[in-house]
Amino acid sequence: MDWQATRPGETEAPLPARNDAHLVFIGRIRTPFATRDQCPRRGSQDGPLCRIELDPAFRPALLGVEAFDELDILYWMHEARRDLLTQTPRGGTVSGTFALRSPVRPNPIALSRVKLEGVEDGVLLVRGLDCLDGTPLVDIKPWRCPHSAARAEKSHAAS
Repeated sequence: MDWQATRPGETEAPLPARNDAHLVFIGRIRTPFATRDQCPRRGSQDGPLCRIELDPAFRPALLGVEAFDELDILYWMHEARRDLLTQTPRGGTVSGTFALRSPVRPNPIALSRVKLEGVEDGVLLVRGLDCLDGTPLVDIKPWRCPHSAARAEKSHAAS
């Protein structure tokens, strides 16, 4: 499939020349998916075992992560188009980009909730990813964290 082709009903817009932010990729994701056609539409926690390889400088940040069963993984869909305002999903009707979970978006940031299977020397072993092999890693967060739960309860009690 030609992932760069524009489908009927889709609207393109040029990207602005400015850069508003600076991202630092903290590692790479290793999956069995070499092409977008091979990627599942959504990852499954009983899917293939994948590796999240952190750059050495960021490995100390994994301290304590093994205590969590599930993690939220944020990554950069580096091969996605970034110029569509409206899209026509396969077999669907025209929708705005922000009404879809498509990888095609102005900032191709993806989020997957994964099942943590293990931690080995700066590598997370997980299930539930749906991205290309070599995808840049943006961030890792526990799905639920005792610190954030306590803060949320406090803020709700105060209001």
